Amino acid sequence: MSDEQGVRLQKVMAAAGVGSRRACEDLIAKGRVSVDGATVREQGMRVDPETAIVRVDDMRINTGTSRTYLALNKPRGMVTAMTDPEGRPTVGDLVEQRTDRVFHVGRLDVDTEGLLLLTNDGELSHRLTHPSYEVPKTYLAEVIGPIAREVGRQLKAGIELEDGVARVDEFRLVSSSGNRVLIEMVLHEGRKHIVRRLLDEVGHPVQRLVRTSIGPVHLGSQRPGKIRAVAGAELSALFAAVDM
Repeated sequence: MSDEQGVRLQKVMAAAGVGSRRACEDLIAKGRVSVDGATVREQGMRVDPETAIVRVDDMRINTGTSRTYLALNKPRGMVTAMTDPEGRPTVGDLVEQRTDRVFHVGRLDVDTEGLLLLTNDGELSHRLTHPSYEVPKTYLAEVIGPIAREVGRQLKAGIELEDGVARVDEFRLVSSSGNRVLIEMVLHEGRKHIVRRLLDEVGHPVQRLVRTSIGPVHLGSQRPGKIRAVAGAELSALFAAVDM
């Protein structure tokens, strides 16, 4: 870019929440900042915030003011869609008043609760849902117990479903009270109803299912129906998870 175009790099970085302009200048001077793959050490460079890929210590930061990244705790009974012909509550109802137009990344079935990402970044959405990037997703499932010790081994080894073998990456017994058992499963499978189908196959149909994380983004204490921004180090880690 010419000197008359774009925005000064330190200003773009400060607006993205990296730190004060002076702190950003120090990062540039130390060679810790790159733009479009090239390390920047001199002050005064101008960039287009909407197109430049800026990294600090190899972690990408969000410089584009037009790009939105949100995390929703989807309640049970809500349809993962922007509209519903049957008049049921939808994810779209929660964002219809926003001036930016965002879409859900993947889906949760109507009876599944938990973390759902929304964005207008098409490339990120594509990578998060493409199986080749193998982004892990964590679920808490309530089932009827007791659960035999070999169930976890079976799920890790792989279960034959009608559309092929599926397996979990991690399986952990979280708690057990009477015949109520809470288990945690981590998998990068994206097939429809995959968690419910796997647990059905091993004889423990799901009573309640909550997705608690997608890669480095965690639900935490976020309440059902609430939306928050994904930004800063959390967003940088999400970019890194899909090689952006």
